[in-house]
Amino acid sequence: MQPEDLYDATSLAHDFGSVSRETLSRLELYGELLVKWNKSINLVSRDSLRDLWRRHFLDSAQLLEYIPTSSTGSAPVLVDLGSGAGFPGLVLAILGAGDVHLIEADQRKAVFLREVARETECQVTVHNKRIEQVETFAADVVTARAFAPMGDLLEYAWPFLSCRTEKSAPTNDTDTPRNGCLLLLKGKNVDQELTDAGKRWSMHVERFSSRSSIEGQILRLDALPIGD
Repeated sequence: MQPEDLYDATSLAHDFGSVSRETLSRLELYGELLVKWNKSINLVSRDSLRDLWRRHFLDSAQLLEYIPTSSTGSAPVLVDLGSGAGFPGLVLAILGAGDVHLIEADQRKAVFLREVARETECQVTVHNKRIEQVETFAADVVTARAFAPMGDLLEYAWPFLSCRTEKSAPTNDTDTPRNGCLLLLKGKNVDQELTDAGKRWSMHVERFSSRSSIEGQILRLDALPIGD
């Protein structure tokens, strides 16, 4: 891992060899807009801007390899809960993750997300509503970062994931969870969150080391409410 002052857009391109020059330029423009808007809107902590490319862009981009293939063969539908400044959902959309939906209740943040999408020519849907107000649709993947404890995230995500089960044909593909999956970026309290969530949910959890933080972990999980 490089020192903070050495990790930049070029480092990200090196870590993800498939990133085209055009895509990298879009991410750079995103970064410029973030720094500009952050002066008037609290999008991310000012301290984190000193290590912007590692703490936000790398942190988000690393989820790309864990997104399962859609069982229908079409682009996967991804829902990002509490998108805020767009991490991880908007980064994944720019990287071509699929049909990405960003849910953000704060109007100013939603305006920022739409502006970045427009400037970077990124096809993404921004839902400026509370999660429970969004009309449910089937999702292959639900993502979130620093938004809510895991038990609450499962409650928010379940309508989208259970909708996928109801509308999709059964599959024997063991690489694609039947209910879709959650991809979560979590920190040092992940074990306690899993314990607490396990009181209400039956979960299959895979853990992966974070490439952006020594303490960070990536969780890929599918779950059912206990009793279902």
